[in-house]
Amino acid sequence: MEYAPDHAELYDLLMRTRGKDYRGEAKTLVELATARAGRPGSLLDVGCGTGAHLAGFAELVPDVAGVDVAEGMLAVAAEQLPGVPLHLGSMREFDLGRTFDLVVCLGNAVACMPTVRDLRGAVAAMGAHVAPGGVLIAEPWWFPDGFLEGHVAGHLVEEEGRIVSRVSHARRVGDVTHHEVHFTVADAAGVRGWDEVLKFTLFEPEEYVEAFRAAGFVDVELAPALTLSGGRRVAPGLFVGVRR
Repeated sequence: MEYAPDHAELYDLLMRTRGKDYRGEAKTLVELATARAGRPGSLLDVGCGTGAHLAGFAELVPDVAGVDVAEGMLAVAAEQLPGVPLHLGSMREFDLGRTFDLVVCLGNAVACMPTVRDLRGAVAAMGAHVAPGGVLIAEPWWFPDGFLEGHVAGHLVEEEGRIVSRVSHARRVGDVTHHEVHFTVADAAGVRGWDEVLKFTLFEPEEYVEAFRAAGFVDVELAPALTLSGGRRVAPGLFVGVRR
């Protein structure tokens, strides 16, 4: 999707002030992979966004790279991570010509796929970048029976010379959740705002597992109770597959 001009700049500000610990999450995920396949020597972050997780991964894994579909996000990542290979591309179609010990896809990005066919295509593309014996970790969106219709959320950041707010409302349209998000920024230049609609597909857990298996992952599990930063649980867990 196309983002508003200020989105990439403000994304990390909003997430960090909500208590998100990117480095702590990176450590947890590397430990999760290490327990199943040994310490990874290389890592690819698919849907890497502004590179906040990648910065944490780079402290733990010697060879890291990122892929994202949004140029604005990658521009921010490039400023934060000089020397780290960052690639523009869709998770359904990218081909970097190499494999990694660990491939991760976080932030519910995989649930942006509109159909089961697209989900399988994305997992297949990611799986093709996992070395034999390596690990793929994907963070799903809620399953159909776990989504809260009409859920509202909000966050306000006050800092010197600037106030930023983000409010959202969620509704279900068929098998897709629509999240209407409104941003407001007030600073010395004035007050501006914009709206975005984020869409995530409510795939069944079996559809994720089948996508993993079709991509060559025999051992697939859902880590349901994994807790990350600020006591936040990954909703509803993390799918972990080992490529045998």
